[in-house]
Amino acid sequence: MKIGLYFGTFNPIHIGHLIIANHMAEHADLDQIWMVVTPHNPHKQKSSLLDDYHRLHMVHLATEDYPKIQPSDIEFKLPQPNYTVNTLAHLQEKFPKHEFSLIMGEDNLNSLHKWKNYEIILQNHDIYVYPRLNSGEIDAQFVNHRKIHRVGAPVIELSSTFIRESIKNSKNVVPMLPNKVWEYVEHNNFYKK
Repeated sequence: MKIGLYFGTFNPIHIGHLIIANHMAEHADLDQIWMVVTPHNPHKQKSSLLDDYHRLHMVHLATEDYPKIQPSDIEFKLPQPNYTVNTLAHLQEKFPKHEFSLIMGEDNLNSLHKWKNYEIILQNHDIYVYPRLNSGEIDAQFVNHRKIHRVGAPVIELSSTFIRESIKNSKNVVPMLPNKVWEYVEHNNFYKK
């Protein structure tokens, strides 16, 4: 089975994440998309993150009507901070019959050369890239790389940061979140401070 791994803090998961994940599930040659909730991204401040459990629960709520999209807490069990190359090695060992690929935006592709052991990732895994506005110049080594596949997914310029700020400022974000996620956020008074 070909699994596309879509990593994120999902703080909170929003409709943009679902649109990209569903597009990859339906239009790329992937059998399933695993939404990998990252407990702590080494490049982000931890203080703004909701607890791991809450973010994972919101991904469960958001994906329950999408059979090809599954939440994953695989990184919760790995030493922190964790790096993608370690997660991929762990998954390959745990699920030897699956083929794992990465899903990322063009903006992440621009910084791929800064990732730990990115050469090993590219050697062993395909990368499916969705478009982003203002992603900058793509590093020449990645332009025609045989392991990098550009997918003409919709351009979604919506961020969890924007949603958190909007909630904090008492703005209506209902259209940006799956209904059950919005209800969970509202019920728990998340992001209001």
